[in-house]
Amino acid sequence: MKMKKLIAVLSMVSMVAVAAAGCGNGSDEQAADTTETKAEANTEDTKEAGAEAGDWDSSSDITIVSREDGSGTRGAFIELFGIQEEMDGEKVDMTTEEAQITNSTSVMMTTVAGDEYAIGYISLGSLDESVKALKIDGAEATAENVKSGDYKVSRPFNIATKKDLDNEVAKDFINYIMSAEGQKVVEDNGYIAVEGAEAFEGTQPSGKAVVGGSSSVSPVMEKLAEAYKEVNPNAEIELQTTDSTTGMTSAIDGSYDIGMASRELKEEEIAELDAKVIATDGIAVIVNNNNAMDELSSDQVKAIYTGEALTWDEVVE
Repeated sequence: MKMKKLIAVLSMVSMVAVAAAGCGNGSDEQAADTTETKAEANTEDTKEAGAEAGDWDSSSDITIVSREDGSGTRGAFIELFGIQEEMDGEKVDMTTEEAQITNSTSVMMTTVAGDEYAIGYISLGSLDESVKALKIDGAEATAENVKSGDYKVSRPFNIATKKDLDNEVAKDFINYIMSAEGQKVVEDNGYIAVEGAEAFEGTQPSGKAVVGGSSSVSPVMEKLAEAYKEVNPNAEIELQTTDSTTGMTSAIDGSYDIGMASRELKEEEIAELDAKVIATDGIAVIVNNNNAMDELSSDQVKAIYTGEALTWDEVVE
């Protein structure tokens, strides 16, 4: 494993330094310091060269990265991959305690991009070239495969409002989101649009609407807000990125005019809110670009996230 190699190199450097110190000569001590500095630099150069050459070690520990409690992406992920168990009538999240927790899509991507042995998951619409999406059960993570049903790791993007919503800007913005123009924005950004949308007929109300919740829904919502501003310059849409649970609770208590969730709503949320599906999104299972793996089965993903598989060679077929 790379850690063992690094320890060996550092041990050799230490022995050189001790031997030099034993001579009691100031210039020798300086030489030892120079040797250590060069060895550290060479170690870093070796790491970089190994990564460039594709020297990926499957015996290394898997760095498991997950999302925070309250994340709609996490909720959908554990449900779709069966990373939960029924206990006393409740579904319990069985994600290993060894998992690193990130609080947003962007942090998840940065973490995986910076660790050759990491695995994580993000909204398919947020995927870029900084990380690699794995095939799951033989299907590539693409919008086309989500739409066809070949890629089964998908979930709805929901918005929700209080049943007695009286904010005219929020109502008009929702009408825009669900219109043909709004759904084109959804599709242009890599998500699956709602079928049967009709042309937008706005009323151009003045005022402000606060939209908040899921960090997975937030990127496409930002694009929708920008497009809506072009057809209604009288309105202001304030976007707050938190998580799905905060999106729903804040819609219920009135802090948000529109809440966003990247999962199905819970029964207690449905009792308080009116919800609409604005898009369908896939969940991409991502690894570092230097990772030699290109595909995992659903069972292998589950084994990793429950802590059953600890190193990459345990899931390499």
